[in-house]
Amino acid sequence: MPAPAAVSTADFTTRQALALLAHTRLCAEYGAPFPFFSDKDPLSELISALLSHRTKNTDSHRAYQQLRATFPTWEAVRDAPTIEVQRALSACTWPEQKAPRIQAVLHEISRRCGDENLPPCSLDFLAERPIPEARAWLESITGVGPKTSAATLLFSTLRLPAMPVDSHHHRVAQRLGLIGPKVGEGPAHALLAALLPPEWTAQQVYDHHEALMFHGQKCCFYYRPACQRCVMLDVCPTGQAAVNNTP
Repeated sequence: MPAPAAVSTADFTTRQALALLAHTRLCAEYGAPFPFFSDKDPLSELISALLSHRTKNTDSHRAYQQLRATFPTWEAVRDAPTIEVQRALSACTWPEQKAPRIQAVLHEISRRCGDENLPPCSLDFLAERPIPEARAWLESITGVGPKTSAATLLFSTLRLPAMPVDSHHHRVAQRLGLIGPKVGEGPAHALLAALLPPEWTAQQVYDHHEALMFHGQKCCFYYRPACQRCVMLDVCPTGQAAVNNTP
């Protein structure tokens, strides 16, 4: 029997090769490179990402637009009566939770800037930090997890190669065997990012995330995935099992 370290190395090498194969096939399938959907500054992207939690993209976008139309600055959002912020967020799920959370995040960022009475800092300084350090800074804010920190760095004008993992991306990765069946979305970020070449640009990381996300939306559905037409079927253990068990 090979030593545990050898098994671990072989397993990682296999999963890494599979991740790169998925990247190549799915990027071709869905038409990469994909244009970035956002040109928000990092602070605005952070707030947008917080609004997107457990919310459809169309609803979180409407809530974000309504918030910006109601309040001229993030300082105004921070200092407004919470009920007014909640009303502005009525288009998204749980506005009664997200309004105080967003205000608390803005207060915390202002404190870190040096004065809670001043406007929150822009977060542009994160571009000067290594990505793990930038993500740790963001994730030390209450309510900011790995998906939000990665989205802030990648989707914003910072364009840093940090990879978010949404529910579709996570589902595809699990079914392919890139991560274990019991790995949650949070822990999946580090495991899946480790499979990508460290020299990849933000565009390549973005394409990888978008391609796996699109696959989850358009083929690898939560219920009744369309395995028969999946371009990854020959290397997908979940798909092979489903097809072989089909009467």
